[in-house]
Amino acid sequence: MIVASFLQKLSPHFSLGRWLLCCRLVRYLHPTTEELRQLAGITNHVGKGKNKGNRRSNGQQKKDDQSFKVPRSLDIQLESTKVQPLDVVNLHFYPEYQWLVDFSVCCVAVYAMTEVYLYFMPNGDGEFNLSLMWCLIAIALLLKVLFSVTALYFMGNESSGERSMCVTCGLFFFVLAMVVLIVDEDILEFGLDKAYLSLNESVAGFLETQGVNSKKSASLIGFKLILAIWCGFVGAFFTFPGLRFAKMHYDSLKYARESAVWKLIFNVSFISPFLLLLLWVKPIARDYFTVRTFPGMKSTLMTPDAFETLRLVAIVVVALFRFILMPSYLQSYLNMANERIAELKKEAGQILSTEIQKKVARVFYYLCVVALQYVAPLLMCFFFTFLLKTLGGYSWSVYLSEAKTNFTEDGSQSSTTTLPVKEDDSILAASRHFSLAFANIRKVFTPILYRGVLNFMTWWLCSVWFVTSTIGMVYHSYFASH
Repeated sequence: MIVASFLQKLSPHFSLGRWLLCCRLVRYLHPTTEELRQLAGITNHVGKGKNKGNRRSNGQQKKDDQSFKVPRSLDIQLESTKVQPLDVVNLHFYPEYQWLVDFSVCCVAVYAMTEVYLYFMPNGDGEFNLSLMWCLIAIALLLKVLFSVTALYFMGNESSGERSMCVTCGLFFFVLAMVVLIVDEDILEFGLDKAYLSLNESVAGFLETQGVNSKKSASLIGFKLILAIWCGFVGAFFTFPGLRFAKMHYDSLKYARESAVWKLIFNVSFISPFLLLLLWVKPIARDYFTVRTFPGMKSTLMTPDAFETLRLVAIVVVALFRFILMPSYLQSYLNMANERIAELKKEAGQILSTEIQKKVARVFYYLCVVALQYVAPLLMCFFFTFLLKTLGGYSWSVYLSEAKTNFTEDGSQSSTTTLPVKEDDSILAASRHFSLAFANIRKVFTPILYRGVLNFMTWWLCSVWFVTSTIGMVYHSYFASH
């Protein structure tokens, strides 16, 4: 509550989301009606006859004065100006974008402070980590925003192609997830098999403590089917963000044609999620870093705990790297206004003046939608990594010292909760019963279960992020250009 109140007080004075849009972005202004008249050589005619037979309404007269046909090959030079805070206030989805980015920053700050606190004062009594609630709230907001942005493609009669794209990609990624889930753990090591066994054991133990004898175990197919359905929804939500990022990356490379350094930076940014995926391929990653002993070395490159932390750190670094490049990618999107006018000059025929103005103005109007499509997948990977670290019992300080965790090697908690309960009708006894039941329920969700499920979810987010971007890059490189 303190951080939420602080965010509400700070946002009018400083907002990271607003700063990212206004720091160094340049937008293009659409040509005015008078400028289009001058370029087309059209004079403003004023009707002289005002008899009843030639009389028109004021609204119709105003519409005709503002909308007129001009040649498509008109030599239009767009003026540019720096994006100002007042310019972005009325943009589509700006409140959602600003709140999401600012709230995410506060979530990261709360999580970082909690991690520092727990490093110096380990949580040995099983106290609940409130930073997890911040991460879960942030993920819920991200899913809500992604749903709202995706819903835009289902509105209107002209969005049939986008609707089909979302549904098709959702089904495609659902089938792809089913294929991935049957891959052996010796190739893709998520730990889902161990997570499934841990879930069955913990559920059986919980039911036994409640006096219920059940020998039936949860279905492995059902367990993986639920994950596959989740993967399908993620694929549908990430489709257009991935395609949009591919378009911005393609344009960024075009504008950085004369700078080898910037081309390298953009290409590293694009390929980095693929490198993250390889960290879960056991023959390439774990065996290389934690099993093999190279000539001249007495031990492996790193310990298994250090390798697990390497995955987490790599995801955070890639997310921060893309976050830093966000203004550059957004600028490549704003440059689309100039490209549209350049493409228009190559066409023959005439076009309404208002259509030209809409082509330019629409680019800036949807800036916040594009910003959400860029930042939402990035933040999703960010917060799922935090959940994986905390709930999986990993440690950031494994490179500095041995990891201090509250879990034993088999993944169960090192201390069990035993609360003496007396059979009386007092409020204290009811509270003890509730605490004991809650503690038993928490034992069902073990670190092994969290590791398996969150490892797979985090890997899948990076996979869809990269696959959709790659499909978009292939389309813009080989099909859209022709």
